[in-house]
Amino acid sequence: MINGKKIVVVMPAYNAEQTLRKTYDEIPFDIVDEVIVTDDFSTDRTIEVAREIGVKHIMKHDQNKGYGGNQKTCYNKALELGADIVVMLHPDYQYTPKLIHSMCYLIANDVYPVVLGSRILGTGARKGGMPLIKYVANRFLTFTQNVLCSQKLSEYHTGYRAFSAEVLRKINYNVDSDDFVFDNEMLAQIIYEGIDIAEITCPTKYFDEASSINMKRSTIYGLGVLKVSIDFRLNKWGLCASKLYKKPF
Repeated sequence: MINGKKIVVVMPAYNAEQTLRKTYDEIPFDIVDEVIVTDDFSTDRTIEVAREIGVKHIMKHDQNKGYGGNQKTCYNKALELGADIVVMLHPDYQYTPKLIHSMCYLIANDVYPVVLGSRILGTGARKGGMPLIKYVANRFLTFTQNVLCSQKLSEYHTGYRAFSAEVLRKINYNVDSDDFVFDNEMLAQIIYEGIDIAEITCPTKYFDEASSINMKRSTIYGLGVLKVSIDFRLNKWGLCASKLYKKPF
């Protein structure tokens, strides 16, 4: 805990057998109270490894629900456990758990309610091996999103995020996509509510065992991101009414 606030780390896993242990071992348990691993119908030993390393809260989907669907399970469970701060950490060891301290202290001390680990601030992305085409696409999409959403974020596509429980309760993330565009829909909802977002520099690693999507899925994701941002602007102008911005019951 920090300032009496319960911290829960959620790890949406899919075929993370080779990297889960290494990621888990770097989690700072001096402040983290609970860890949740949700396995999205993996075909490897992700569940077995989670048990071996002592994860208390393990859930396994009986069918593949997608990246977004996996996160929904994670966040719902974290709130059920009474989390005050929820950190979403990929179990593929692409992002270092050593930043959890910095991210959580900003939230626990009421500086910011949302903190993103940005690969783009500084030179971490390319230095860590981000392919040039993905870097260029990231920069183009982020520029477009900043214009349409009236923001100045360095990137919208990081998978390293921390939220106060109040933020998760305020936005209706359960209606978001079950696919990769879920992350962007969540950020659009947060921005729509006028909630401030902080970013900290985050080194990243690209290697064979780290999760990645192919060019076809990347293209679908990019088009989905543009649609989210356009819909955001149309909703702000009162020209449409998306389900994303309706309050949760």
